[in-house]
Amino acid sequence: MAPAGYGDRVEGAHAAAAAAAAGRVLRLFVERGRESRPAVRALIADVGEGSVVFVDDVREMAHTDAPQGVAADCRPIRPVALESFAGDGAAVLVLDHVEDPRNVGAVARSAAAAGATGLVVSSRRSAPLSAVAFKAAAGALETLPVAVTGSIPEALSRLKGLGVWAVGLDAAADQELFGLSLLAEPVAVVIGAEGAGLSRLAAKRCDLIVSIPMAEGAESLNASVSAALASFEIMRARRPG
Repeated sequence: MAPAGYGDRVEGAHAAAAAAAAGRVLRLFVERGRESRPAVRALIADVGEGSVVFVDDVREMAHTDAPQGVAADCRPIRPVALESFAGDGAAVLVLDHVEDPRNVGAVARSAAAAGATGLVVSSRRSAPLSAVAFKAAAGALETLPVAVTGSIPEALSRLKGLGVWAVGLDAAADQELFGLSLLAEPVAVVIGAEGAGLSRLAAKRCDLIVSIPMAEGAESLNASVSAALASFEIMRARRPG
């Protein structure tokens, strides 16, 4: 991931509209014949016709499988500092080398919907915050603060030093996520990589390892589903009454 930021390319009507609403779109590519569609007309009006380039087929320049006739070059979003996640209301999701950008985008979408305060991703051996991630995020990556770190274990240590509890998810853990009182405190929930789960060093830095209860014989949940359940359990734990 470039130090200058992430999100310099988005694709799909929803992702492009979210970037335009954030004032980030520098150049909008629209497939000829799509400009009559209401959503695309609104997008062109938002960006301004002077920034629109009409092309025969957006798919020829696309990084995603289904760009929906729209792509945009954008001003990058700058990552935030880990220190910005300190505070009583901290509710952070930490991705321990999640490799599928669609999972990263889906995690961001769930986190934003549940009121999470931030996302931590690794700059190494992890999915980039690419056009694929932005499309899956459906606008969430425009507003959800993201910190990028070279070391997830080090990031967890720093968060703990800021007064944020670190809770890792592992299907083999005896204690359950649901009903965990610690989620009402400043907390970072750590989601392991697809298949591999939590790395050994990340697990060692966690204050607690918990599991998501499942029916006997069920396969483990993927990263984005686990993150969604964790995000909304944090929200539930913090509701008054």
